Amino acid sequence: MADIPDKDLAETRAALAPTLDAMASILPWVGKSQPLRFSPELNKRWQDACRTLAEHWTTHAGSDPTAIRPAVFSLLGIAIEAGDADCLHLGETLASVADHLEQRAPGNRLIAALTATTEALLDEGGLENPKLAGRARHFSERLASAMRPSAKPGERSDVLDRLFVQDADERLARMHEALDVLPIDVYALELESSELIQHAEQIEMWGIYHLARQVQNFVLQLSDASEAAQDQAAQDIVHQLDLIEQALRAVDC
Repeated sequence: MADIPDKDLAETRAALAPTLDAMASILPWVGKSQPLRFSPELNKRWQDACRTLAEHWTTHAGSDPTAIRPAVFSLLGIAIEAGDADCLHLGETLASVADHLEQRAPGNRLIAALTATTEALLDEGGLENPKLAGRARHFSERLASAMRPSAKPGERSDVLDRLFVQDADERLARMHEALDVLPIDVYALELESSELIQHAEQIEMWGIYHLARQVQNFVLQLSDASEAAQDQAAQDIVHQLDLIEQALRAVDC
């Protein structure tokens, strides 16, 4: 390796001096853990309360969503004790959710928001998690939004979903009746499948829309002269109606 002139070395050291001084000043802090903001006992109670809330929601979301109320207010009490503004806001929002659930069944958006919130609260670190404040603000806003009727153009409401499911269930029942009579009531099948297609398209239920279109295609085959082809088409229609019913249950859950 070629020798570097002393003059060049001196100039290099002079140029690097500010950087080296800055690095030296922060070295004592590197590797040091940040001081705890909350007592370990308080943080443990917060984590236990978050875990209890998540367990109650997971267990009772489908059967009795109001069962989370005690866990919510336990968490709110700890947030008040902690004195953290973001955690307190989240606790207050969760309390509003608990009140909301006392009055009506949760819609799909609220179920999704509450599930995501309880899962996020299980992240490691509890109150000391550096991301907790941002997440608390995010989920407070998301929960509050989920409790409000949607005002976005083209977005379905839970009420519309339920009305669609009720109407579709009635149409499925009439199509089953049309298949049970002899000869098969092709006109009724055509009418009900066409109406179902139209309504599914209006609220952008595309999965059900395509299933209903397939029903309509099979209905057209019922006019085939072959008895075997008619029997197969009838079986295919029954199968499609079962698929539509499964899809409706997913919407209505």
